[in-house]
Amino acid sequence: MILPVVVLAGGLGTRLLPITEKIPKSLIQINGTPFVMHQLNLFRLNEFNHVHFCLGHLGEKVQNVIEDSIFSTTMKITYSFDGERLLGTGGSLIKALPDLPEAFFVTYGDSFLDIDYKSIESRFLEYDNENYGLMTVYKNLNKYDTSNVIFENNKIVLYSKKHQQRNMRYIDYGLTILRKTHFNKLPDHSLFDLSILYEKLSKKGVLMGYESLERFYEIGSIQGIEDLSKYLLTK
Repeated sequence: MILPVVVLAGGLGTRLLPITEKIPKSLIQINGTPFVMHQLNLFRLNEFNHVHFCLGHLGEKVQNVIEDSIFSTTMKITYSFDGERLLGTGGSLIKALPDLPEAFFVTYGDSFLDIDYKSIESRFLEYDNENYGLMTVYKNLNKYDTSNVIFENNKIVLYSKKHQQRNMRYIDYGLTILRKTHFNKLPDHSLFDLSILYEKLSKKGVLMGYESLERFYEIGSIQGIEDLSKYLLTK
């Protein structure tokens, strides 16, 4: 892989209390193994060379587990921390920018996305335009969560979590490719959610799309944990 992947893993995990009272979501056991190990193994299988973790709530515990694993010696793994106050997905990513190249994948610390990352990277590199980003989407039809994307002709016509429309049949898959230039007009370390940036890019017409035909898995809910556990047992 040419691009690195950034993992946003700083959230409080309030939907999973009391499980996440003493451990972050990344360390929830899935079939006897901390989730972050499953995630790193997936990245290794997809030949990522660099993984950057944006950490917040109990982030030091995540770093300690990773540093004690084989992945710390076989991959380049870097970290940034929110600090005393949580910065949100957007603010955490801004803080990580000095450690990143011009373009990079972005995913979440509770997402397991078994997809062809090389194909997505190739699609992105086809668009030789410094303004473009790319969002992976799934035809959700409100099945797993509220659909929030209008996707047509390989382009994200509109992404919005706040302004739902009847023709939103797709949902963001939890994997995007962004550029540093997308953050140029935002203040350093500002507290904001990435959904604001995604909506802005879609309205400007510079957010391309890649459709996944396979569902996404996440551990942000008990049902999600059960679904992922069953899926991994089939692998």
